[in-house]
Amino acid sequence: MNRLNVTKEEIPFSRPASPGRNLTLGWVGLGNMGYLMARNLAKGKGTGPPLLVWNRTTSKAEGLQKEVGSAVSVAKDLTDIVEKCDVIFTSLNEDSIVKSIYEQFAETLKSKPASSMKIFVETSTIFPSLAIQLDDLITVLPHCHFVTSPVFGAPAAADKAQLLIVMSGDYKAKKEAAHLLVPSVGRKVLDLGGNIAKAPTFKLIGNSMILGTVEILAEGFTFADKSGIDPSIMINYANRMAHDNFDGSTGFSIEGGIKDASHIRHLSTKNDVPLPAIDVAYQHLLTARALHRTAQQAGTTNLDVLDWSGMVAGARVAAGLDAFDSTKHKYPVQESND
Repeated sequence: MNRLNVTKEEIPFSRPASPGRNLTLGWVGLGNMGYLMARNLAKGKGTGPPLLVWNRTTSKAEGLQKEVGSAVSVAKDLTDIVEKCDVIFTSLNEDSIVKSIYEQFAETLKSKPASSMKIFVETSTIFPSLAIQLDDLITVLPHCHFVTSPVFGAPAAADKAQLLIVMSGDYKAKKEAAHLLVPSVGRKVLDLGGNIAKAPTFKLIGNSMILGTVEILAEGFTFADKSGIDPSIMINYANRMAHDNFDGSTGFSIEGGIKDASHIRHLSTKNDVPLPAIDVAYQHLLTARALHRTAQQAGTTNLDVLDWSGMVAGARVAAGLDAFDSTKHKYPVQESND
């Protein structure tokens, strides 16, 4: 990809001054999104050292190296990433994991301080207060900067480098990160200013709208199903619900949905904003997870990861229907004599 061919609409920052050498980039976390983003960054970064990657499960890092070849190198450990890389991107599933990883970064940098600029770019969906904690942890260290950079888009969008990237934090660090990520990883950067908490807050607000929409779809499909109307008549996202396509290994997991819903509810409570649709969605997510775990224990499901669209199971069970098998729902609806 030609990184010179971007517009002001795609990146709201001018191109950073050349550092006089090729930057070494690092990537931590190769989940459903992280793998695709790291792959595209490695392919699109042009000349320079290979992208240094680390993942808790080493086989994922080795698989990425096998896919893109010399554009990727596998790090020995997190210390290897911190010591060798100028810009480090993280893409992780849980706030507790994010915090643990950044604490390890900080410990390494305390024992061996950076001698030149080092930028940390957090792309996960995290709670805003954690972003503030991470910023405090990293920016007190010499030459270190922190940027929050959550993304909007499913794995299919990540695969095609069509993510919307939201950023907040240090201006120079955002500028550097933005020109590394667009167009290699995303199609556009939205800058929310210097307050480090703004990007994760924006992300949770956006996800609340998505989650509310999914909940309404779940209710609508269940309503149609119980009324004797074939759900496949009703459309799209819905394809997962209508056809019981709840495999989350290539989509967005139920765990991720519960985590995001928890963050959204926490944020709305702090701001005294009632979100009843999100409260119901959260309950249905928990119900679906419990049902899936029970099915796993009973050996009646082959799904290792449940997609968050599986939240429809909560609505189905409440309506007296089977949670995950809609073929059991086909029965005639009694006609009213009215």
